[in-house]
Amino acid sequence: MRRRLIIPLLLLLIFLAGGALLMSLRSPIAAQAQHPQLDLTVYNDNIGLVKEIRSFDLKTGVNQVAVTDVPAQIIPESVHFRSLDDPDAMVLEQNYEYDIVGSQKLLTKYVDQPIEVITQDGSKHQGVLLSGKDDIILQTEEGGVDVLKYDQVRQFRFPALPEGLITKPTLQWLVDASKKGKQDVEIAYLTQGISWEANYVLVLSRDNQKLDLDGWVTLDNRSGAAYKDARLKLVAGEVHRAETERPIQIMEDRMLAKAPAQPPVEEREFAEYHLYEISRPVTIKNNQTKQIQFLSAHDVSAEKIFVFDNQISPRTPTDSGGMKGNVQVNVRFETGEKGVNAQLPAGVVRMYQPDEDGSPLFIGEDRIDHTPKGEMVTLVVGEAFDLVGERKQTSSKRLGDAGWRESYEIVLRNHKDQDVTIHVVEHLIPWMNWEITQASPEDYQALNSSTIEWVIQVPANGEAKVRYTVEYTR
Repeated sequence: MRRRLIIPLLLLLIFLAGGALLMSLRSPIAAQAQHPQLDLTVYNDNIGLVKEIRSFDLKTGVNQVAVTDVPAQIIPESVHFRSLDDPDAMVLEQNYEYDIVGSQKLLTKYVDQPIEVITQDGSKHQGVLLSGKDDIILQTEEGGVDVLKYDQVRQFRFPALPEGLITKPTLQWLVDASKKGKQDVEIAYLTQGISWEANYVLVLSRDNQKLDLDGWVTLDNRSGAAYKDARLKLVAGEVHRAETERPIQIMEDRMLAKAPAQPPVEEREFAEYHLYEISRPVTIKNNQTKQIQFLSAHDVSAEKIFVFDNQISPRTPTDSGGMKGNVQVNVRFETGEKGVNAQLPAGVVRMYQPDEDGSPLFIGEDRIDHTPKGEMVTLVVGEAFDLVGERKQTSSKRLGDAGWRESYEIVLRNHKDQDVTIHVVEHLIPWMNWEITQASPEDYQALNSSTIEWVIQVPANGEAKVRYTVEYTR
C-alpha cells in the first residue's frame, strides 16, 4: 500500500521539478543595470570591442539569462561570457536573437491566421491572412478574397504577439551555475558599425613660417547601441581581419555632438599599433558623431614650397612625357621635438590662413597616412595661380637592344611680382639602371632610387629652364 503511494508521489515531484525548470527557461533572467565599468575600444576599420560587467541573480543549476541592449551589428561569434564570482559556472548554450518585431514580421507570422485591417477611409476588413508579401490578401468568412494595397492600409490588428518575436536584439545564454546568488559577469564582444578617424585643423601664419595644428578624434557610432560613461580607447593602425560575408546593416541618421575643449588624452604604443586613451568617461549615443580633441600644437616651424612634379614614368622611348600645368603648393612640417611632438593618426587635414584683416580663409585640404614621430609631413594645398610649368621631351634614341637615351626640357614661368623658388621633381624608370649624363643646372639631388629634384630660382615676371639627359640600361 505504501509503495503504491510513493511511486505517484515521486512522479508528481519529478513533474513539478521539470515544470519549474521549464518555467525558469521560458522567463530569462534579465541583466541588471550596467556596472560603471564599461570599456569600449574602437579601431579605424569599422569595428569596436565592448567589455562590460553585468549583474545576474542566479540559482544553482541551469539558468537562462539575457542581455537586451546590445548593438544591432554585434558579431555573435565573438561573444565572451565569464562569471567573476563563480569560476565553475559553465555556458551550455549561447543564442543571438535578432528577429525584431515589425509589421512585415507580424504579417509573416500571421499567415493562415485571422487578422483585422483598417484602411485609410476607416473601413474594416477581417479574415484569414493568405499573404502579406506584396499585397495584403485576406480570405473572408464568406469565402471571398480581399486584396488590399499597402498604401491603402492605416492600421493592422493582431490577436496577440506571436512567439519568437522580440523588440530588441538580445543575447541569451544557458548557464549552469555551481552556486546561488548575485553574480557579476564579464561580457565582451566585437561589433561593427563603429569607427573613428583623425581630423586636423591647420592654421598657417601669414608669413608661411609658422603653423598651429589641432587634432580631433571623430567617432562615428552606427552600431545600434549607446555606450554610457565608457572608458574609451582608440587604436591607430590597420588590424588584419579575416574576410566575412556577413552583411553589415547601415543606419542613416547622424547627429553632431560638440566635445569639451582639450580633454586629456594619453597616447602610448600597443603591440604594433598606437593607442589613444581618453582619461574621462565618454558617453556615445547611437547614430551620433562625436569629436574629442587629442592634439594641440602651436608655433610649429613650417615651410611653404612650390613643386612642379611631372608624376610621369615613361615606359618606352616613344613616350613623349609632355605636360603643362600650374605649379603645386605644398606645406611641410616635422613631427618630433622640432615640430609637432606627437604621433599623427591617419586623417584629413583642413588648412586655413588669415587674410589681411585677420579672418581665417580656407586654402585647401589633404589626407595624411599614419605618421610616427621624426617624419616630415608634406601637405598639398592646391595649385599656384601665377606659376606655370611646362615639360616636353626633346629627344629619344635607342642604345642598341639594352637601353635608350632621353632628353627633357622643363620651362617654369613666374607671373608674380616677386621671385619664387620652385622644386622640380622628375620620376625615372624604377626598374631600369639610369644615369644623368647631362644636366642644367648641374646641381640636383636624388630623393630616392628613382626620383630626382632641382631647386630653381625663378625671377619675378620671368622664366627659368631645366634641361637634362638620362640614359637607361637593363
